[in-house]
Amino acid sequence: MNRKRRRSTRVLSGIGLTAAAVATIVAVSMPAQAQEGVVRLADSPDSIEGSYIVVLKDKQTRTASALTSRYGGRTERTFDTAVNGYVATMSDREARRLAADKSVAYVQANQRVKISEAPPSYGLDRLDQRDLPLDDDFSVDSAAENVTAFVIDTGVDADHETFEGRVVGGFDAIDGDTDPDDLNGHGTHVAGTIGGREFGVAKGIRIVPVRVLDEDGDGSTAGVIAGIEWVVSNLDGPSVANLSLGGPRDDALDEAVRGAIRAGVTFAVAAGNDGEDAGETSPARVVEAITVAASDADDNQAVFSNFGPAVDLYAPGVDIPSSFLDGEIATLSGTSMATPHVTGAAALILATDPQASPARVQRELVRSATRNRIQNASPGTPNRLLFTG
Repeated sequence: MNRKRRRSTRVLSGIGLTAAAVATIVAVSMPAQAQEGVVRLADSPDSIEGSYIVVLKDKQTRTASALTSRYGGRTERTFDTAVNGYVATMSDREARRLAADKSVAYVQANQRVKISEAPPSYGLDRLDQRDLPLDDDFSVDSAAENVTAFVIDTGVDADHETFEGRVVGGFDAIDGDTDPDDLNGHGTHVAGTIGGREFGVAKGIRIVPVRVLDEDGDGSTAGVIAGIEWVVSNLDGPSVANLSLGGPRDDALDEAVRGAIRAGVTFAVAAGNDGEDAGETSPARVVEAITVAASDADDNQAVFSNFGPAVDLYAPGVDIPSSFLDGEIATLSGTSMATPHVTGAAALILATDPQASPARVQRELVRSATRNRIQNASPGTPNRLLFTG
């Protein structure tokens, strides 16, 4: 994998995602009395000006080019796997008129999303025993060599020794190529917890990086959807996907995650780090995904962790050491760090039951979790701590 130009990065507890430069809008004349529909998330503070995701109704054959020709704007990217639709730059007025077209399910403002960042580690040690104190040991029966983990993040440093040559292929939605090298460090840290030699839950898993965030941790809903689409198009055997990112309610992002789960990919997603109801954020609110809150070494709910009924599991997410850029190790906190523990545990289930559906993997993780160990779980949050046995 060719190394891109490195630049220094700063590890932050929450990095916003911004869109790439907006293309020039094509002006198209419209009837004076054209109907207008509602554009979802138009007033969201996280919306990206002039950028819209258009989701078409089922079995619609009208193309993006036909719709942009009629209503104006410029098509930037099309989706046809996890979501049936496209991304376009256009004016607010053009977006509202497009939203009223009978072939359109909805138009949504493209959103900024953020990585959910705020271990051998206590995190691993905590997974294979029911009670404290820890016994300084982590043991599982499988390394999940037959499972693939898609890390949808900032990329992965494939040259890090912890991965032992198991980082293969990948996709870069930021640069539009197949060189998803990590210039930030977040994705490499996540991947190390999923399957690194020292810090990984599933130490033999194949890792495929899908870069949807740039070196500053910036990206967009459209970029994340493009990464998810690529995952669905490149499935090969039992697979898990890690989404340690999130943002406000986002129908298009949620729909893409659901589409990938229907295609057979087990998704673990971060609950978020805003100390609020995870059910108000995306993709944490996706019921079919495994939503992960963070706990600390004393089995407390992390002070930053989101919570609520949308949460499936807690997992260690405070002071988690893992792989980082340039062969280094970094200690980070966040639901971003909790989520890959669950992704690795899901891979262990698939290693022994390769035909298990995402729903079955989710049920098994919930069934086997350790109950009532989180001492200060927020009201309404299922008190279940990840357990690998």
